[in-house]
Amino acid sequence: MSGRAQLMWDEAVTGYDFGRDHPMDPVRLALTRSLVGALGLDRDVNVVAAKAAGESTLRLVHREDYIDAVRAASADPGSADPSYGLGTIDDPAFAGMHEVSALIAGQSVGAAEAVWRGEALHAVNFAGGLHHAMPGAASGFCVYNDAALAIARLLELGAERVAYIDVDVHHGDGVQAAFWEDPRVLTISLHEHPRTLFPQTGWPEETGAASAEGSAVNVALPAGTGDAGWLRAFHAVVPELIAHFRPQVLVTQHGADTHFEDPLAHLAVSLDAQRAVQLACHELAHEHADGRWVALGGGGYAVVEVVPRSWSHLVAIAAGRPVEPTTPVPDEWRRQVYARTRESAPHRMTDGRWPVPWAAWDEGYDPADRLDQAILATRRAVFPLRGLLP
Repeated sequence: MSGRAQLMWDEAVTGYDFGRDHPMDPVRLALTRSLVGALGLDRDVNVVAAKAAGESTLRLVHREDYIDAVRAASADPGSADPSYGLGTIDDPAFAGMHEVSALIAGQSVGAAEAVWRGEALHAVNFAGGLHHAMPGAASGFCVYNDAALAIARLLELGAERVAYIDVDVHHGDGVQAAFWEDPRVLTISLHEHPRTLFPQTGWPEETGAASAEGSAVNVALPAGTGDAGWLRAFHAVVPELIAHFRPQVLVTQHGADTHFEDPLAHLAVSLDAQRAVQLACHELAHEHADGRWVALGGGGYAVVEVVPRSWSHLVAIAAGRPVEPTTPVPDEWRRQVYARTRESAPHRMTDGRWPVPWAAWDEGYDPADRLDQAILATRRAVFPLRGLLP
């Protein structure tokens, strides 16, 4: 197996563009790729462009009638059918939508194939992580669910156990739905509580179908949760479940919208805590999945201040060359940011909170603390189903 990481990139993914006033600004992808280059990280990875996902691949997750509807809306955006989630405020149709959505999906599927076949130990597609798309509908800025397609491809190739960790601020509902009845896939989502954020799912009681009880795990975090609570919740739930499940491949989704600067949600997580979880996922892949790790992007709408730095850290970790938080952001990149956006870019690869302090679960439970209540609710709902103590 090659120890060299793979970065999936095709400039055409920046065509995933819902329009000028939409939060999902594709400049976040272009700026991330240019920061990766400015930091010299592309010297430590193989940069690869995979083919767009074809019809047979898309049908591993998506219904044929839905794919047809996306194709039709892509050819004629005015004909988009809202019953398929297309032509809505969240998912307005645009020309070429099918082609670029399939291209993003193809990068994640290609990443999964490379890792499974031993062509790369780690593979990153920060343009991916479009975790809300359902088998028969677009949802939450997501047309094709590349994360679910990557997992489905791994199963098709012979994987018997795939673990998926989703740390986007929004519940990974589309991936959960795709594998609700499949005990071969363990989905774990840490997200803001459904009472206060889209998509209003991801309750701790959602644990999988009768045929796959305990295969869906949801940690619903109180609004306002910051670094210490976020890391406490992650480490109180994720490592024990991953160790028990023993995945052959780890797929992770790293939406950057948990950040305190993000305009669409209500957590208060720093870039430094995001980096800490990226490092933890890397370690879990090596401890329990023979190093096989597919890492995806996701949400993130502070497109200058947060997203490029967060996902550049992810690429650096996958490349085996983590960027120290105190590293200055290259001046050439800051000038490029201003030229493209007329915004001032940050000066360092940190929010000034590294190292991030947090308390482990075994250091004590506070029954009056809402975060500890949320952690315990998840452990009580899922751990006994997997033969573990809550």
